[in-house]
Amino acid sequence: MGKNLAIIIFGILLGLLFGVLFIFNFLVPKNTSSIINPLAPKKVVIGFLPYWLLNTAESDYSKYITTLSYFGLRVDQNGNIQKLLNPTQEEPGWNALRSGRLDSFFNNALKNNVSLSLMVASGDVGSINGLISQPELHAKNLISDLKPLIEKYKFSDINLDIEYTQSASPAARENFTKFVTEVRKQLANDETLTVEISPTDVIRNNLIDPKAMDKIADNIILMAYDYHSTSSFVTGPVAPLNGAGVMSEYDVTAAIEKSLDLISPQKLVLGIPLYGYEWESLNQTPRSAIIPNTGVVASNKRAEELLSSCASCSATLDKEADENYISYFDQNSKDYHTIFYPDKNSTEAKINFINEFQLKGLALWALGYEGNSILDPLKVYKNK
Repeated sequence: MGKNLAIIIFGILLGLLFGVLFIFNFLVPKNTSSIINPLAPKKVVIGFLPYWLLNTAESDYSKYITTLSYFGLRVDQNGNIQKLLNPTQEEPGWNALRSGRLDSFFNNALKNNVSLSLMVASGDVGSINGLISQPELHAKNLISDLKPLIEKYKFSDINLDIEYTQSASPAARENFTKFVTEVRKQLANDETLTVEISPTDVIRNNLIDPKAMDKIADNIILMAYDYHSTSSFVTGPVAPLNGAGVMSEYDVTAAIEKSLDLISPQKLVLGIPLYGYEWESLNQTPRSAIIPNTGVVASNKRAEELLSSCASCSATLDKEADENYISYFDQNSKDYHTIFYPDKNSTEAKINFINEFQLKGLALWALGYEGNSILDPLKVYKNK
């Protein structure tokens, strides 16, 4: 009896196995690319929202982004959030947050499943030196200040944008790593940490150690822009995709390749600009000499408006950089103007680049600079 029962059970199990194989073989599509891997990392599209662009930014970017990151709050030398510029004037980032001007942006984001991030920044060398003089203590001070804000506004990510403009000693680098380590330790398990790095951080011994950040942070954003800026001597692209060694000293591709020697692609996010620069220049040739102190930020929106209002203006593609430029003669100032700026095609090129290198995603600096179409490729990328 026992032997017969075992045979019956074995037969049932064997039949179930063949049934499962039949269903899988005939009903599941053969093209494995159509099968969604639930363990695959989600694409990340971070949109930075600076306090000075609140009046020009849209109230809802959920079609384009997965995270809305508010820029932001300033951290002082003791790790505390700076709330005053002087006894009678509030720090503007703190004022904008506290005043309620961001509430509609935050509410729309959360309603549409866009997570919220808070950027904490410092670009003051003296304050940063003080901050890392007692890294663990000052990290605890910072998170103590941030905890009520995280709870009130439902921030799920803290973004550290510490931009140190001097060379750093090994001790300073180690202390900054300790600071970031303690910040991560003080955050809850369901809260993430993002760290900003510059393209020079991956080729020089600056304050930020990218390899160490890879072990600590959840996201590392490479701020791959400002290759030309207001301080440049010649006109040129703000974020050239290629051209290093030919048209430029450095480019986005070289920076990413260097970054991937130190950072895993699953954590690396490419920062891209929604703006360029406009200069008064000596002639209309790209990379012509700039008249000193004439450089200004030129948003993608500004470039679009110029092309629609200026009959003699047209956009030309810098093929190496994958970025457009406009050159025209200004009848009022009696000199040439040159604008290098990104557009929809630049965004598509950067998305293709991100996919090629299998990076985690991209970050937009900054919401409010965009025109009518530069964000359109993100609708597909975000949901693909």
